[in-house]
This record gives sequence, structure tokens and C-alpha cells, in this order.
Amino acid sequence: MPADDRHGETHFVTRIGWLRAAVLGANDGLLSTSSLMVGVAAAAAGSSLIILTGVAGIVAGAMSMAAGEYVSVSSQADSEKADIERERLELVADPDHEARELAAIYIKRGLPKDLAIEVVTALSAHDALEAHTRDELGITDTSTANPLQAAIASAASFLAGGFPPLLTALLVPASGILWAIAAVAVLTLAVLGAAGSRVGGAPILPGILRVVLWGSIAMAVTAGVGHVFHATVG
Repeated sequence: MPADDRHGETHFVTRIGWLRAAVLGANDGLLSTSSLMVGVAAAAAGSSLIILTGVAGIVAGAMSMAAGEYVSVSSQADSEKADIERERLELVADPDHEARELAAIYIKRGLPKDLAIEVVTALSAHDALEAHTRDELGITDTSTANPLQAAIASAASFLAGGFPPLLTALLVPASGILWAIAAVAVLTLAVLGAAGSRVGGAPILPGILRVVLWGSIAMAVTAGVGHVFHATVG
């Protein structure tokens, strides 16, 4: 069996672009929708209004997440392209200075001077711009997210996250809708926290506790606001 097959490695950093957008979208979809619906339910609204609130929250949130993620990642990509172009021009204008600059980076990382110069010479012969982009600017394929991919992942995951509380409102009687939504939200937050940690290669328990704690606080605050609003209006 080839060595590569025996010792194949899986690095979670390659998932950062889509994982960040998907986890953020799902958590935001679940928490935003649940909080909105819990707040409206605490104001003693009817089931139809609670469901309408959930639908509106899911649609508006998904579009907002997609647009925000696309703009954010596009701005990052534009900045990276501008930096790469500046580096390309600097390589054309003064390749010797750029080579010394790259060698200094390798020396700082622990390579002997002679070896650092050899490495720079070899990498520059292969693709000088790639070497400077990776080691001087810190820009790699795995660190750069795709704007459209991030936008789609955010919108889809927001929609997926918003469905559990909405489905709960459709199935549970009005008398228990508030607590049912809250319970389903907490359970789903725990699942999302575990899944996000698992896929990202991080410890599971801290991920679960983090999302459940802050999610519960968010729902408690919105429920309190809804209750106060109902009491004031009443």
C-alpha cells in the first residue's frame, strides 16, 4: 500500500470557509427565529401570529445572512487580490529585495541562512508569487472562502435552523407553544453545538455549553420583553 494511503491525514482547516458560514447560519436561524417566536408568544399572541412571525423571521434572516456573508467575503477577497497584485508588481520592480525579504521570514522561523536562501531560490524558480503570497502575506487556498459558496451556505443553514421552532409552532397547541419552542430550541442548539465542534475537530462539550447558554439567555430576554409588552398594553 502506498505511504500516502497508509498515512493519509484529514485537516479541519480546509473546512473553515464553509464551516464557519454554515454553523453561524444554522445557529443564527434557530436562535433568531426561536427568540422572535418566544417573544411574540410571551406577549400572549395567537398561534397564527406566532407562526407568521416565524415565517417572516426565517425569510428575512436568510436573505440578510446571504447578503451579509457575500459582501463580507467579497470584500475580503478583493483585499487579498489587491495585496497579491501589489506583491506581483514588487517582484517585477525589485526581485532581489523581495527574495531577501522572503529569506528573512524563513530565517526568523528557524532555518539557517544558507538553507533559507536555497529555499527561496527553489521556490522562486517554481512560482515566486505563490511563495510570497503564502509565506509573506499569509494567503492560501484554504484560508480564502468563496463568496457565493459562503452566501448559499449561510442562507441554507439559516433556513434549516429556523425550521424546528416553526414546525413546533405548527404542531403544538397554543397553550404550550412558548415552552415547546424554547425546549426544542435548546435541544437543537445542543445538537448544532455538538455537530459544529465535531466537524471542526474541537471538543464537543464546550461547544454545546456555549451555544445552549447564550441561546437560553437570548430567549429569556426576548420572552421578558414580550411579557412586559403584553402587560403594558393590557
